[in-house]
Amino acid sequence: MSTEATPEAPRPPRRRWRLGLVVALVLAVAGIGGGWLYRQLTHVNVIDARVAADMVVLGSQVAGRVTAVRVIGGDAASQGQVLVTLDDRRNRLRVEELDARLQALVAERDETRARLAMVDHQTGSAIEARQAAIEAARSTLNSARAQRDLAGLDNRRAARLVGQGAVNQARADKTRTALTTAREAVKQAEARLHNARAALAEARADREQLGVLERRLAGLKAQARALRAQRDQARLDLDDRTLSMPFDGVVDRVFVDPGEYVSVGQRLAMVHDPQAVRVEANVKETAIRHFAPGQSVAVHVDALPDRTFTGTVERVGQAATSEFALLPSPNPSGNFTKITQRLPLRVSVAQSDGLLKPGMMAELEARPGG
Repeated sequence: MSTEATPEAPRPPRRRWRLGLVVALVLAVAGIGGGWLYRQLTHVNVIDARVAADMVVLGSQVAGRVTAVRVIGGDAASQGQVLVTLDDRRNRLRVEELDARLQALVAERDETRARLAMVDHQTGSAIEARQAAIEAARSTLNSARAQRDLAGLDNRRAARLVGQGAVNQARADKTRTALTTAREAVKQAEARLHNARAALAEARADREQLGVLERRLAGLKAQARALRAQRDQARLDLDDRTLSMPFDGVVDRVFVDPGEYVSVGQRLAMVHDPQAVRVEANVKETAIRHFAPGQSVAVHVDALPDRTFTGTVERVGQAATSEFALLPSPNPSGNFTKITQRLPLRVSVAQSDGLLKPGMMAELEARPGG
């Protein structure tokens, strides 16, 4: 009995769809796995990196009571913006007192300078006048002496002629009187010259006041410099009672409240510059050779899984982190377990939106020789 071959029934459409889906899944898994394996073989990954920044702690340089806190943690602040203020009433009064003392001292110095100029002018004029009077007295004395000498000659000549009978006695008496008058004139001229010299000496003595005034002026200038230094110090103390933002950045934390008394050196706030963040990692010593300064690396941040940042290797550590341990292990017992050491790595990352924040976990990916 012969049997006829029955034709194979066609597969249901659902089975073909399932088979295609399985094939597609296998291909997708193979592609993803192949890509992952390729990146593992051709790239170096560091998974224990962190976003870091220079966290600046702002402390108080003076002691005092906090009068106002203008910011809270998380606020953005520009350079020079006031963050915290301390009680500054005594400091303001001290500055005002020193300003007033300095103004009075400056007025006294100006008065002394004006008096110095006046004495200089007066004594200079007086000395010139006394010198002119001396010259006039000297000329008068010379003239009087000449008249005296002439009167002496006339008197001697008249006395000789009287003895010879050439002139009468009246003529001789007249010449003798003229000689006496000439001698008195000489004495008066000498007295005037002496008085003029005495007046010159007095004028020169008065000019010695210039030295006294100059020394006083120098002393006032020194006092003014000392007062300016005290005033500048008082202004610095006044400025130190206002804590300002040192750069454009953000406030991470404020450690004080209004009304609290702070001491010198006590920290008041912590800030950082969000545009100067970086990524720090400790790289295994077996992989550190793949990183070099200036090398470009990819930065993946756990908080931003859909975004990749480009970083540049800035520094490669010159010593393993174990060398900085507080309790180094010199292995005195001789028991040895080899542990892969790590070296610090610093990567600079440019950002303009402030998404990278210190403390975030990150991963580095670098291509050897890239």
